[in-house]
Amino acid sequence: MKKTIFPLLGTAFVSLLLLSACTNDASQTTTSSQATTEPSVDLNALELPQLDQEPKDNEDVIEMETDAGKITVKLFPKIAPKAVENFMTHAKNGYYDETTFHRVVDEFMIQGGDPEGDGSGGESIWEKGFEIEPSNQLYHLRGALSMARGQETDSQGSQFFIVQNDEDVSDGLAIQFTPEKIIEAYKNGGAPQLDDDYTVFGQVIDGMDVVDEIAQADVKESDSGENSTPEDPVKIDKITIKQEAE
Repeated sequence: MKKTIFPLLGTAFVSLLLLSACTNDASQTTTSSQATTEPSVDLNALELPQLDQEPKDNEDVIEMETDAGKITVKLFPKIAPKAVENFMTHAKNGYYDETTFHRVVDEFMIQGGDPEGDGSGGESIWEKGFEIEPSNQLYHLRGALSMARGQETDSQGSQFFIVQNDEDVSDGLAIQFTPEKIIEAYKNGGAPQLDDDYTVFGQVIDGMDVVDEIAQADVKESDSGENSTPEDPVKIDKITIKQEAE
């Protein structure tokens, strides 16, 4: 049986979750086990690297060359070290070359990184799944690069997705659990319902128009019954490392 990897546990929830932003008391803590009623740190004092378009010395930068154009992403190895190491190693080894964005949902995300091209394959550089790395510094804002997984939190492999939604999803987010600047950023789009459950490890800094184009492709029904399989999938030709973190 094929194992389809989705950013959400069930596709039936996608429309509902995009219509109303959810708050998750655990979503702004450092790890998923810290589901406390009050944050232990001043969230508004945290560094929020996604909000800065300029790459820093401690960030990696990659350029994803696709059939639709180029997407430039900066990665955060200090905050999501395993996800970044996995992605960077795969990129250097050409693992993602000639793969496609096999799953696209307009006003949600585009998903790729599967050498099988159908969501059933791919593995980590350790040849086994690895655990999520949630952080109170990284969020599923529009343009966030995040790891896809199965139903288990330790099932991350090679697949990833880029959040594409550009609708305001800030309503309902609580300032005691979410930095004020992140709530403001969510007015430009994102998927806050995924915070704390998936690993954000990068942010698009150039090429969101390409992401939008990919997301708006004509789609057909997938094996799971979701209308998310592109009729003509966009291919990743290659990924170039533009900067390595110091």
